[in-house]
Amino acid sequence: MEQETAAQATFEALGLSEPILKALGDMGFEEPSPIQLRTIPLLLEGHDVIGQAQTGTGKTAAFGVPMLEHLEPRPRTVQALVMTPTRELAVQVAEELTRIGKYKRVKTVPIYGGQSIDRQIRALRFGVDIVIGTPGRIIDHIKRGTLHLDQIKTMVLDEADEMLDMGFVEDIEFILSATPPDRQTLLFSATMPDPIARLAKRYMRDPKVVTVNREQLTVPQTEQYFYEVRGDKVEAISRVVDMEEIARAIIFCRTKKGVDELTESLQARGYLAEGIHGDLNQPQRDRVMARFREGQVELLIATDVAARGLDISDVTHVINYDIPQDPESYVHRIGRTGRAGRTGVALTFIHPREFTQLRLIERQIRLRVRRRDLPSATDIVEKQRELLRDKLVQVVETGNLGEYRRMVDEMAEDLDPVELAAAALKLHLEGERAALRNPAEDEFGDTGAEPGMVRLFVNVGRAQGITPADIVRSFAQGSDIPGSLIGKIDIYDRFTFVEVPKDVAARVMESMKDSSIKGLSINLELARRR
Repeated sequence: MEQETAAQATFEALGLSEPILKALGDMGFEEPSPIQLRTIPLLLEGHDVIGQAQTGTGKTAAFGVPMLEHLEPRPRTVQALVMTPTRELAVQVAEELTRIGKYKRVKTVPIYGGQSIDRQIRALRFGVDIVIGTPGRIIDHIKRGTLHLDQIKTMVLDEADEMLDMGFVEDIEFILSATPPDRQTLLFSATMPDPIARLAKRYMRDPKVVTVNREQLTVPQTEQYFYEVRGDKVEAISRVVDMEEIARAIIFCRTKKGVDELTESLQARGYLAEGIHGDLNQPQRDRVMARFREGQVELLIATDVAARGLDISDVTHVINYDIPQDPESYVHRIGRTGRAGRTGVALTFIHPREFTQLRLIERQIRLRVRRRDLPSATDIVEKQRELLRDKLVQVVETGNLGEYRRMVDEMAEDLDPVELAAAALKLHLEGERAALRNPAEDEFGDTGAEPGMVRLFVNVGRAQGITPADIVRSFAQGSDIPGSLIGKIDIYDRFTFVEVPKDVAARVMESMKDSSIKGLSINLELARRR
């Protein structure tokens, strides 16, 4: 029986409608969580359900999906009511139900104390399908005659034990008594104290009980950090990858589309990256995994489902490009590094609006995830210099420098050995033309770039099918610089502007001389100030 359940652990197998499946896909839900897998079929069949589950287990979708499936397409009247203990949870539930029901054009409204009641009255008069609210404000609207519950088909008590602790039991009973007796009732509670059990016995019809226990969420061998990203997330992860000493990393995205897009973007920047998700057939998966295990691929980009069951040693980093939906997923992800007594590193990228989800994860794992600042372009340049220094030390230690030593000995009779070594490095990195440029010519002037950057003009653009990925790939590979160093790219019809750090501008201009992009010969020159 367990094997059959595992084999059918998809939303499609639950028989959901296409609009709901499409919305879940957009949200990154690849398969049901345990509470969803066990609850959704019971609710679709019309049973009342008692769910013992905590926040972060996916219970909103567990009751929201069947609730939305049961909604009738008719002039908007309140068909479902969700009671929550706090305004924060009411808003959170309303937002998630709106996302799940977006292709059914479902209208939800949260009502709670502290918000203008006149605004809520206007929303209710306009017509809504689902109301989510706190008990006190719901009763206020019932008594004003602005909320009518005679058409309620589904009633949800979310975090019932919290409402008990806040003294809402009498309010809950008042509200339940105002709904039709043939409604479907769902009660979710992390614990089941006697008053909640009595409430269920009185107001629910032969309820089915679903219990989901949390796992122990601890990852002792993993250093955990997060980066707050307000701009381009691809640029952010590129800079972090350039700064980290990554031997082998798994990067998690929420959706299959996200995996494809990030894989393409990182490959364009010159990284050894491959993607893996459910749309790949088994031979394709095997080829990607073989390349990853053999070190031909450094960055494996995956969805949660695709990464399940992968047994890969020596993963130095796990990177959450998209923050996971729940704490369990977070722990499963980062548990793929720090194995066999080694200390791994887990990095999570979040937008400002995702801090609430990060704090929920921290509470469940009982550990503070430390903040790191995103590296700057200057940091990346300094890192490249550090790597060059390390390579030079390795070459010295390896030896076999006889012929080159004789050349240096001869030249050192007339030149300072330090100056000679610096000139050799400059010639190697910048090329002959840039290395021989007079100091006066090194001043790029005001090209209209951001501080510390140089703005370059390229004579190809949108009309030639040029994309930002083409620019990044050509500049990074042609100039042997990290793709993350490349700044703002503005593509116009017949030309493009590209910003690069001043420290590497000479190298870029020299190395890109007489080069091409997508088979098109290019001319590269300093841009004029805008």
